[in-house]
Amino acid sequence: MIVGTEWLIETTGCDPDKLRDESLLRIVLGRVVSELGLVPIDSVWHKFPGEGGVTGMIALTESHLACHTYPEHGIATFNLYCCRTRPEWDWQANLTELIGAASVRVTRVERGSHEAAVAGGDA
Repeated sequence: MIVGTEWLIETTGCDPDKLRDESLLRIVLGRVVSELGLVPIDSVWHKFPGEGGVTGMIALTESHLACHTYPEHGIATFNLYCCRTRPEWDWQANLTELIGAASVRVTRVERGSHEAAVAGGDA
């Protein structure tokens, strides 16, 4: 039984100034929430001092959405976990447009019990 889907997103070659911009990253996560019809409960944000990046997390009734940015490396990572079926969000197009990502890698993981044993799992 699948109990949820998790998307792990890694971007590289991003615009460092955009990765330091908390208000822009709030807009990015807000678009994910709005376009996927997610229901936010609360959020927590932290802007690291100076040239540092931003960490943000939105608690959702469906689970959570988070981002972590590393402007010094041009990298941003995102994580979305939903316990309800959702359409795919176009991470590639949206993150290229919004944060200037040169490369976007998306890993989708179905969460829940599986028929096959997982390496290192239960004996």
